[in-house]
Amino acid sequence: MDMKPEPALSTLELETNDSPHFAVIWMHGLGADGSDFVSVVPELGLNPAVGIRFVFPNAPAIPVTCNGGYVMPAWYDIISLDKDSREIDVDGILKSRQQIRDLIEREKERGIPSSRIFLAGFSQGGAVAYITGLTHPEPLAGIIALSTYLPVTRLVIEEAAEANRKTPIFAAHGTEDDVVSIELGLRARDFLEQNDYACQWQEYPMPHSVCMEEIQDIGTWLNTRISAG
Repeated sequence: MDMKPEPALSTLELETNDSPHFAVIWMHGLGADGSDFVSVVPELGLNPAVGIRFVFPNAPAIPVTCNGGYVMPAWYDIISLDKDSREIDVDGILKSRQQIRDLIEREKERGIPSSRIFLAGFSQGGAVAYITGLTHPEPLAGIIALSTYLPVTRLVIEEAAEANRKTPIFAAHGTEDDVVSIELGLRARDFLEQNDYACQWQEYPMPHSVCMEEIQDIGTWLNTRISAG
């Protein structure tokens, strides 16, 4: 589904050395901004010999219905939410998908092919990583989905890209998450497994956040993928 051009997202960037050969586009959660995960990069324990460009985009500020229409950084509007479901603005997530696709194109123009680009995201940003990655027409290096859910399974079923049918996925969730229930995360995992996606699932005894064990596991997973690439 084609969308009208959206304004380019502002980004923060961090490169692990002067010659990046891989890129990670990492989306923050609702109400946060691109700086939210910058401090995580040094804790990942990445191979210093391999250059990686981390791109942290800032979501636009929009009214969020479930928060009383309060304007905040968000990748799409959430109409309503409860423990086991979300009603979202599908057009909004499609707009965000296009903006992330534009960032993928920018990395390609800077010399990093799509097959060396990872998409990562936390919570609402993880939902965008899922939707964008699973429907992207070119192969990606991997998808990292943290404390999140699959918001529009119909969209993935209708627009699933064969190019990313084998793309490795790292999905993780806190067992004590009271914002995005682990049931929603497990539902996404089950959908992926039922549709033959390669999903590594991890659980941690934490609320809606990240923990050091999770960060180290992400780093191990990234190092493995990068060595294979």
